[in-house]
Amino acid sequence: MADARRARVRWERLALAVWDTGCWAVAALALVITRYNFDLSSDQTRMVLVYAVIAMAAQVVAGTLTNLYRGRHRIASFEEATQLAVIGLAIGVALAVGFALLGPTSYPRVMTFTVPFAALILMAAGRFILRTLSTHSQGGDRAEPVLVYGAGNAGAQLGRLLEYDPDAPYTIVGYIDDDATKRNLHLSGAKVLGGRDQLVRAALERGVSTLIVALPTASRELMREINQLTEPAGIRTLVMPPTRDIVGGKVQLSNLHELDVSDLLGRAQIKTNLSEISDYLSGKVVLVTGAGGSIGSEIARQVHRFGPKELVMLDRDESGLHGTQLSIFNQGLLDTPNMVLADIRDVEALDKVFADHRPDVIFHAAALKHLPMLEQYPLEGWKTNTIGTLNLLRVSEKYGVDRFVNVSTDKAADATSVLGKTKRLAEELTAHFAHKTGRTWLSVRFGNVLGSRGSMLHTFTRQIEAGGPLTVTHPDITRYFMTIPEACELTIQAGAIGEAADVLVLDMGEPVRIMDVAKGLIARSGKDIQIIFTGLRPNEKLHEALFSDDEERRPTGHELISRVSVPPLEPAELETVDGSDPESLSRLTRQRHGEAALHRSQQEAARGLEGIELTRPEG
Repeated sequence: MADARRARVRWERLALAVWDTGCWAVAALALVITRYNFDLSSDQTRMVLVYAVIAMAAQVVAGTLTNLYRGRHRIASFEEATQLAVIGLAIGVALAVGFALLGPTSYPRVMTFTVPFAALILMAAGRFILRTLSTHSQGGDRAEPVLVYGAGNAGAQLGRLLEYDPDAPYTIVGYIDDDATKRNLHLSGAKVLGGRDQLVRAALERGVSTLIVALPTASRELMREINQLTEPAGIRTLVMPPTRDIVGGKVQLSNLHELDVSDLLGRAQIKTNLSEISDYLSGKVVLVTGAGGSIGSEIARQVHRFGPKELVMLDRDESGLHGTQLSIFNQGLLDTPNMVLADIRDVEALDKVFADHRPDVIFHAAALKHLPMLEQYPLEGWKTNTIGTLNLLRVSEKYGVDRFVNVSTDKAADATSVLGKTKRLAEELTAHFAHKTGRTWLSVRFGNVLGSRGSMLHTFTRQIEAGGPLTVTHPDITRYFMTIPEACELTIQAGAIGEAADVLVLDMGEPVRIMDVAKGLIARSGKDIQIIFTGLRPNEKLHEALFSDDEERRPTGHELISRVSVPPLEPAELETVDGSDPESLSRLTRQRHGEAALHRSQQEAARGLEGIELTRPEG
């Protein structure tokens, strides 16, 4: 198919070259003959033929040298028209001067001014006809008619992409745009039909069952509104990803994906200061811990775009490292020094890594994160989340790391679970070493991310595939959500604007009711699936908080990032803690933060479960 397409394009370009040369001949002969009422002398006839031959040869040479016939510009585009006009006028002027200086008096002067313009008009007409035929055959006979939401740059790119692809799966029959100034405009032969209030009617009138949303910067609110229109009408919705995920900023059909929950819950319009980020990443040695995980791998991918001197990726999961290397470098040989298999619990291994690579910047994403598992195995959470972070901080201090970004969680605010407590201690240890070193060492706190391994979305999807039931802990439970790319983009930005000992908290938007997500996924699946309630797990909160009650929220200058302070924790205070005993962790928390937060979760859970029938799924 690709070979056939290339052959068609070659024949198309050859036909244009033949057409252009013919335009010079037709223009010269037709204008001169009619000017002299078909009564030319032999000298005049000879001059017309010489003029036409030279013009034809010059057109081919100039067009070849400037890549006019090699697809440099799209047919009938403004760029091609400009190039064609420059070539045509240059040939006309050169021939006029040449014949004026060297030609005989029998030279028909009508050719000086009128022939070049007539030839250009004929060339343009040929291109217009070719483009029109191409547009009307857009996508072939089997192409599906679609509407496109968004008549901006992305929508125009999509239109051109489909227009020039004879095998495209879609043909655009209209655009929808809320900008009233674009009404009745035409893009690639398709008209802007109106705003979103006209969407369903336009789809029904044109027999359209698919909408393509060509708005890479669409907000989550807009995506929800579009979904509320299309889902009841049975219109399938395809979505163009956010701008940051479009390679090179050019739209491709492969970029499109089915509307999913991440489009409805994520897609915050993030404004990042690229120069600030570049200043602390470009040309630096950057180490990412937990680089095989969901957060660490995405941080590594985004850091790579800023051209670090070396990107060192560390994880104890070799399969995770393989996937990360493959996603960044398109190879997964795992044979380069920057791919490090190590555990942050092993301080000697960390020391060797730092001695070998001398990192300037650390993104610490390695952690154990599953709340119920850590309630069963608190010592593992203590070893990784608290002691592992302490190991990393000590080695970073030893080797003079300039910037340290500790990835935290909203469960560290008013911590009640082992996960929350161990991550809260990591925040406070980071603050201690920041004060001690005077360097920009900080923590970044955010809530749940969509799409990570073991996340709610992943779990619900698997349960739906298995035919159900969907397990929800509580009908009123809510959580904050953000997509992984959004969270990582803001984390990297936070590393640029943060100050020593800061805890920077990302704006997660409004909390989302988990029941609404479950019902939405079931509706989209088209299956009749039961939802059962299993009850809040030990130390699980009904509603998460991004800030503790005693924390003062302060601005940072970025609309999606806030700043709070946590008390620094001396490492010596950890010596009294038995990491295998959750009560030992609680005693340290009580000593530092009082009793209230430790009882809040249990009280709200007890109140919230009154009258609710719980079911424990098998297995």
